[in-house]
Amino acid sequence: MKIKAIKEKLFYIFTVGLSIFVLFFFIGSVWIGYDAKQMCLNAERQYKTSDCVEALIAQLEDEHQDFRSRNYAIWGLGAMGDHRASPVLQKYYTGNIPDREPLDDMISQYELEKAINLANGGLNITAWIWRWGTN
Repeated sequence: MKIKAIKEKLFYIFTVGLSIFVLFFFIGSVWIGYDAKQMCLNAERQYKTSDCVEALIAQLEDEHQDFRSRNYAIWGLGAMGDHRASPVLQKYYTGNIPDREPLDDMISQYELEKAINLANGGLNITAWIWRWGTN
């Protein structure tokens, strides 16, 4: 009888833990999507285009933008996962990733590496939640 009660408690704990994990995963994914879409809207307004990828590429290549804004554009391009961004991202990628990268002082090689991977079809496990219905 005790083994059955222990199994029931373990099942209950597992179910609650899995539910909490799924909830946080969903909330995190929606949050990422919201940030990516807001970044797109801002870049589209600034560069007067209705294409998110084109606007983020323009933001990345705009040398009047500070490094933080350009690094956010890199993150956004990675989040979009569009293959059109790959050549532009490759142009800035040196492959030399320092231990610490201040986002305000340089183009982030670490972010570029991730964005290039995603633009070339790498796995983005959260994107299906917020990309659904936007195409």
